[in-house]
Amino acid sequence: MSAPLYDRLKTKADGTARVRTAILAMTVCKRAWNVARRDRPREIPLDNPFAKMGLAYKAKATRPVTHAELVRFVAAADKAGEGSIGTAAMIAFFWLQRQEDILTRLAWTHYRPADAPGIVRVFHHKTGELVEVPLFDTDGTSLWPEMTARLDALPRRGTLIVTRDQLDRRRKVHLPWQPDYFRHQVAEIREAAGIDAEVKFMGLRHGGNVEGAEAGLTDAQLRALSGHLTTAALLRYAQTTAAQRREGARKRLEARTKREGLSK
Repeated sequence: MSAPLYDRLKTKADGTARVRTAILAMTVCKRAWNVARRDRPREIPLDNPFAKMGLAYKAKATRPVTHAELVRFVAAADKAGEGSIGTAAMIAFFWLQRQEDILTRLAWTHYRPADAPGIVRVFHHKTGELVEVPLFDTDGTSLWPEMTARLDALPRRGTLIVTRDQLDRRRKVHLPWQPDYFRHQVAEIREAAGIDAEVKFMGLRHGGNVEGAEAGLTDAQLRALSGHLTTAALLRYAQTTAAQRREGARKRLEARTKREGLSK
């Protein structure tokens, strides 16, 4: 019973694999069988058919996107008339925000707000952190020149920074991106940019973190920028200050400038 069910679940109707989903389903079935057995031992057999499948899943490591690939991806998005996707990619790479937050939460009021025009407020729903990322160094140098130049030149089409580029035919407004369609468009742009299919949108955030690590940011500086708090020790001892965020942003800019000749 269990093996045929697993075989059916691990492949989608279109022929693509969904092994992780199938294994999760078998795990749930195994636990449900055990619970039912304890509740009704006379009706449920002792032998659990889901307990002997020996299934295991090891998630593939997310391949980080490089800065050079980001540049190609943004150029391909702009050429395709999907500049908002290029903007989303830049936000994920530079400000380390997750796709869901970029598409549904990042508003124009978060960018250079009236009460603090030198920052962008980046919310991370997964950790509940609101990170105030500095846009300028203490001497006025832009810490994210590509990002600020792009956003300052964008038309403000609604509350959210990232919306679909084309007007909705019926509502005559720029609607937010829906995850499935966004994913489809990202795949097409990725292919046009000559980036391998293994690269996912989340790889942009990973790539930004890798850039930070290679630039010599400390663990505290990386977490101060990303809002990714995972250990009790870090929460207890690492103070995520504006100074750390500024220093971390400065190191990333300096490393990128040195490597690729980016003009400040």
